[in-house]
This record gives sequence, C-alpha cells and structure tokens, in this order.
Amino acid sequence: MLLSRGVVAVMKQIQFERGTVRGIRVHVLPTDQFKTYAISIYVGRPLEEDTVTPTALIPFVLRRGSQSYPETKQFRERLDDLYGAGFGFDVYKRGDYQMVQFKMDVIQDDFVASSESLLGQALQFLGEAVTQPARENGHLLRKYIDTEKETVRKKLEAIVNDKIRYAAERCIEEMCSEEPYRLHPLGKISALADIDAASLSSAYESWLKRAPIDIYVVGDTKLEDVLPLVSQYFVVDREAEAGYERKPQHRRVGEVKEVIERLDVNQGKLNMGLRIPTSYGDDSYPAALMYNGILGGYPHAKLFTNVREKASLAYYASSRLDGHKGILTIQSGIEIANFAKAVAIIKEQLQAMEQGQISETELQQTKAMITGHLRELQDSAFELISFDFNNRLSGAERTVPKLIEAVEAITPAHIQTMARSVELDTIYFLTDSKGGQ
Repeated sequence: MLLSRGVVAVMKQIQFERGTVRGIRVHVLPTDQFKTYAISIYVGRPLEEDTVTPTALIPFVLRRGSQSYPETKQFRERLDDLYGAGFGFDVYKRGDYQMVQFKMDVIQDDFVASSESLLGQALQFLGEAVTQPARENGHLLRKYIDTEKETVRKKLEAIVNDKIRYAAERCIEEMCSEEPYRLHPLGKISALADIDAASLSSAYESWLKRAPIDIYVVGDTKLEDVLPLVSQYFVVDREAEAGYERKPQHRRVGEVKEVIERLDVNQGKLNMGLRIPTSYGDDSYPAALMYNGILGGYPHAKLFTNVREKASLAYYASSRLDGHKGILTIQSGIEIANFAKAVAIIKEQLQAMEQGQISETELQQTKAMITGHLRELQDSAFELISFDFNNRLSGAERTVPKLIEAVEAITPAHIQTMARSVELDTIYFLTDSKGGQ
C-alpha cells in the first residue's frame, strides 16, 4: 500500500486523501456533511471495436449475483439488509474511453445500531460484486449472460425509436467515422450474438486485470480506515497501476460533411458536429464552457432565442460540449421543409460568436448559470466525486473555486477567440422517407 495526499478544494477547501492498493487508486473524502457513505468505482478502457460490446455487457451480468449471493433475489435482499442501501451502475463515454461506473450509498454508521460497520459491509458487497461474481465451471453464469444480452439489445434498439437520441448518435458516428468516439458505449447489436460464457469470462478477466480502476469513498471516514477494507475485499491479480492518456488528439476539419438520412419521421432532426480544440484539462476550458453556454447551453442562448423563438424554425435547439473529447454538438428539431433555412440561421449564430456579438445579458446570465451549477456541487457527494474524477481523467488540478474564478474572468474577447477556433465538421439531417429534403 502506498499512501499519499492530494487536494481538491470545493468551496470549503475539501481534501481528498489518496492511496493505492494492488494498482487500484483509492480516493477518500473525510466529511461529516452527509448522512450516508457515497461509494463510486470507475473502471475505464479505450473505446475499441472488439471490446466495446463485451465490456458494456459485463456490469449487467455482475449486477445479477456474486459468489456469496449467486441468485439475484439473494443479491438484492442483501441490499435490503444494509438498511436499503442503493446500488447501481452506468456505462458511458468520456472522450475516447468507455467508462463503467458502479455506485453505492449506505447510511453512515452513526445513524444505525449495527454491530458491524456498514461501510465495511458495503465495500465487501461491492468488492464481491465486481471481483468475485457468481460462476459455474469457472465461467460467468450463462443464464445471466443470455438474459442481459437481451437487456442490452433492447436498450440499443430503443435508441432507434427515440429519434432525438438516434440523430445525436448518428451525427457522432458520421463525424467520428475514423475515431473510437464513433462507438456507442453500449456496443453494437451485431456483436451480441457471438458472446458466450467463455468469451465474456475471458473479456471480464482482462478488463479487471488491466483497466484503470478508481475507488471513491465520501463520508465520515478516512483513508487509513478504507485502504484495509479495499485490500481485503477487492481481491484481484492486477498488473501495474494503469492510467489514462491525458491529452485528446484534436483533428482538423477539411470539407464539411453533409449527411441526409431517411426514415419514417414526421419531424426533421438537424444535428451539427463541431470541433473545438480545447479539452477539460486545458486553461482555455472555461472559455469553451462559456462559448457553449452562450451558443446553446441554456434557454437564454442564441440557438434557443434566435432559431426557436424569433425565427420559429425549430421545436428545440441546443448545444452540448464534450470537454473530454473537444467536440460540440448542436441538436434541433425542425419542419422538414425548413432544412436550408435552419442550417443558414444556425450558421449565422456561429458567425455572430466569431464576430464577438455577445451581449452583456448573455454574458452575465451564462456566468450565473455555470457558476450556480458549480456551487451546487458541494451539496452532492456523487457530484464531488465526479468533479474529482474528471480531474484525474484529464490530468487537471482544478478546484471548484478556481474554475468559478476563471469563468467569472471570461470576457467577450476570450469567447470570440474560442469561437474563431471552432470548426464545423458535420451536418446531419434525419428526414422523412418520401423524397423531400
């Protein structure tokens, strides 16, 4: 075990204590602010065609049972025994990485009459769920694999039925056709059929042994108490500590790609993908936050005000920034006949940003929205964890007060400079199948 200390200040100068166990990074935030222990485990690996689908399937299977509680009913009843502890997981992208995150919250020991620490029991439950799953003949249970393959298949199929999500995913696929980021974090339906107990067990073992793992605990405890628990309950033969590539590669745009896709839809979905040459760990990130906020991040933004409200060309219009990838996407729903007009007026908003046409109201409202969200982070243990992990993932040593200070210092000139570096990459339009534009 290696003990060290790092600092992440969140308004109240909160400090995460840090250590490692068998190549697993452990981060503990001692605080009496909350009445529960918040535990989060991040397991990441690069997005790759061959591994994205089995990796996505793994947590669905792990949630079904462990060696101590091999039946799903037993597994869930154990959570009830822990005073109704919450347990869940998510699979998503952070830049070109596929992240699997397990989350658990359990009431703190001071609030219950338990002879055994609930934190210890929670870490035991999580450790077994992640590192000691239910098996038969050395493999993950086939009955759980077959059931959860169907679960993942239905989730992927549901994207097609949700045309807003579908258009967003298709725009990214086209924009990043030669990059790992094109892959959906849940993988591909076509890859599910070939997964069996042997292949998924092999993928699981590789994932557990080689992927970077970060364990977070927030609550009334300290690192020296958590490390022995992690050592006892997260029993895995890991190689040297794995990390993340810190700097995404920003691609230059050649000719703007235009993609028209036809399906049975009544409303057109116009999405645009833009390259923004900054990322979470860069000093220019606060300017990127402000750029996105003023362009389309909030109800007062240019896209909503000018495209939806004034021109009445869109049912919705907004933008989203992926700071870990350096990509900004615009989403809008329009009448199919308004494609050319909508493209033109959205481009006008991009040009207005380049020309520095930013009002004092837009500037101050956007700063208030961003800094208000940042100040609210201190009220959620899992938000504190997420903020710190973003630092670990990007190599940033950014605190909430410093980020607020940086956002407050942004001027229209900073945003204009950022706007002039943004490049339109892809225009994607989901239209009807009748032959209209």
